[in-house]
Amino acid sequence: MFRDVSACNTYNYGDALYWDARYIQEAAAGAFDWYQRYPALRPFVRKYIPTSSRILMVGCGNAVMSEDMAKDGYEDIMNVDISSVAIDLMRRKYEHVSLWKLIDMQMDVKDMSFFPDETFDGVVDKGTLDSLMITYGDPTVRMPHLSKPVYSWEIELYVIRRALGKYAMSSLCSRL
Repeated sequence: MFRDVSACNTYNYGDALYWDARYIQEAAAGAFDWYQRYPALRPFVRKYIPTSSRILMVGCGNAVMSEDMAKDGYEDIMNVDISSVAIDLMRRKYEHVSLWKLIDMQMDVKDMSFFPDETFDGVVDKGTLDSLMITYGDPTVRMPHLSKPVYSWEIELYVIRRALGKYAMSSLCSRL
């Protein structure tokens, strides 16, 4: 049975200080991709986001998702994260890469006023919304948040089998 354990969580996932400390502590471990890596998500990303798209990767952390997408033909990716440590790690990692347009910016995704409407053709979020609102929630917990009439989103839910036999839930939303 699924349950929402976010109420049991005492971490402040919306706080830059939490993420800065976490990325400093885990720096030696290298890149980390939440839930799934790009190869498992590629069919869905390719289905909904053309390679010519301007993409916003929210909560990029130190994941290799953007790098993998760039290697797969995506040329215009803006990585944003609340953690200045994560952005610093990404900037250093990709400072000599000139094969694609990969930009990193420190910002809080709860305030996207920096970008004018329609700046991006697609937004990729692998765990940011989940960590801010409904951490570790299953679809029965997530769907009411995503399907609010005010958003006018069409939602398709996919269950993707993880390599270790566990399942990760992914929700793709698109504006109608």
